Amino acid sequence: MIILRKSEDRGYADHGWLKSYHSFSFADYYDPQYMGWGNLRVINEDYIEVGGGFGDHSHRNMEIITYVLSGQLAHKDSMGNMKTINPDEVQRMSAGSFVAHSEFNSASNSMTHLLQIWIEPHVKNIEPSYEQKTISRAKKEGKLALIASSDGRDQSVLIHADASLYAGIFNEHQKAILKLSQNRKAYVHLIKGALEINGHHLKSGDALLLKDEPLITIEKGGDGEVLIFDLAA
Repeated sequence: MIILRKSEDRGYADHGWLKSYHSFSFADYYDPQYMGWGNLRVINEDYIEVGGGFGDHSHRNMEIITYVLSGQLAHKDSMGNMKTINPDEVQRMSAGSFVAHSEFNSASNSMTHLLQIWIEPHVKNIEPSYEQKTISRAKKEGKLALIASSDGRDQSVLIHADASLYAGIFNEHQKAILKLSQNRKAYVHLIKGALEINGHHLKSGDALLLKDEPLITIEKGGDGEVLIFDLAA
């Protein structure tokens, strides 16, 4: 089963300093058909104006991944971390029993564009933790790079969830195939450009929701940058 969700069908919020597209129900956006997919709960595509950001707020029992596409994001949290997140870096924060943090656009003269992702953990009330790694463009060009996993393999960040997250950039004749195990769900999010995935033509912001599919085939890219989630059903 494959469901195509077009970019323009996502939720949208305009707060002035923040413009955000919601793939799943979030805050004031509610769609009972899109409450999550498997254990994937949130994908927000955020555009944060210079000087804008999220003040101190807290989370519990959620695996939070931040993927910066352009600009810079300043992060500060109750664990003592003060970090800057740049493009080609992936940040993982395990909220566990409790964590408070803030996030602000730290670029001096440009908007910050990012994806924030929430995945439900398979363990609860653990000690909160933080991890940040660089995933170079070269690792993603023409192939899928594992950027987050439940065991931290292949230098990915470690998430406390039954999920794997891949990123790739594809052009022209570049092609990749990702095999999926039985009784799994998968989610494809096209960040930018164009790609054909399992016969579906995707443009920026489009997504595919997959269930009981044996593989994902990626081809015919036009500067297509994609995230693929292998998820617990």
